Amino acid sequence: MTSIAVCPGSFDPVTYGHLDIIRRGAKVFDEVYVAVLNNSSKNPLFSVEERMELIRKVTKDLPNVKVDTFQGLLVEYAASVKANAIIRGLRAVSDFEYEMQLTSMNRVLNDKIETFFIMTNNQYSFLSSSIVKEVARYNGKISELVPPEVESALMKKFSNK
Repeated sequence: MTSIAVCPGSFDPVTYGHLDIIRRGAKVFDEVYVAVLNNSSKNPLFSVEERMELIRKVTKDLPNVKVDTFQGLLVEYAASVKANAIIRGLRAVSDFEYEMQLTSMNRVLNDKIETFFIMTNNQYSFLSSSIVKEVARYNGKISELVPPEVESALMKKFSNK
């Protein structure tokens, strides 16, 4: 049986923390769909297409990683790609309560899809896309936080503002 996982998120933009979770998931599962959420409640810096392209660039060395997008319920998307697992990254204890609520609701909606939590590497435990954008907005050093392709895209976005 092929093990297929979905790694969902906004990825606005993708960071080394996200990549850590994606890479580790790709070692465990036969296929990993990095699913970019089109979240109407957020005001993203990058379009869904831009985020997908950045993820494709920084995961091009991972042949079992596919990049896609979805709207609506995560478990419905996961079922549509025949996934049997969802991968979620945890940075800190504060993430756990929210993630536990989501996981419990997903299990009510579809109990055939398991959620796997991967603790982020300690060096990325503070990292979020919001922090990266804030530092980049003021020309701060982000080279240790995001891949070079993402750093360039951020600099380009903020030089136009």
